[in-house]
Amino acid sequence: MNLLTQNSKLKRTSKALGVRVFNFGIPAYKSASGKLTCPMAKDCIKFCYAKKGAYIWSNVQPAFEKRYQLSKTDDFVHSMIDEIMKKKPDYVRVHDSGDYYSKKYLQKWLDIAAIHPDIKFYSYTNCVEMLKNVDLPDNYDIIYSDSGKQKHMIDQKIDRHTKIFHSHTELVSSGYVDASKIDLYATKWFNKDNNNVGLIHH
Repeated sequence: MNLLTQNSKLKRTSKALGVRVFNFGIPAYKSASGKLTCPMAKDCIKFCYAKKGAYIWSNVQPAFEKRYQLSKTDDFVHSMIDEIMKKKPDYVRVHDSGDYYSKKYLQKWLDIAAIHPDIKFYSYTNCVEMLKNVDLPDNYDIIYSDSGKQKHMIDQKIDRHTKIFHSHTELVSSGYVDASKIDLYATKWFNKDNNNVGLIHH
């Protein structure tokens, strides 16, 4: 099973920046058994890109489910370490689909990042309270999504966060950096001076 893959945006990002960017995904919003994989999702459910297109193909959904089931086991950290050794990423986007569904699951990713300080990990998340109560290593970056149940907890002057816009013009005029095409532009490593990250609805 491939744990780390590349969607079209990350392939474009890798090519444009000359780095190796991979993503890890689990089912969007709910697993096959009905368990919430995006427990703090709200407005984003309406326009989630991971609930359409290639993400809902019959051969893709089972792969997301298998990754989710593995992520709940004690073998997940070792399996991911093996995958990282094989794929040799420079950056790992944690969740192109799904979110941190529990503190225990989040801790597994922090353990993986601690083992690989030379690799940078990042994710968009609606789990604001959970992430604000942990110490992140330097090689981990969080972008809060301004579309979840806890968006009121985001300090938009300080916290790196993202908003959805309908056009590039609207995004730029609002003072946001466009990360719609190049995913790493959302992170602190490529965008140090502006915590306002914009994505265009598609």
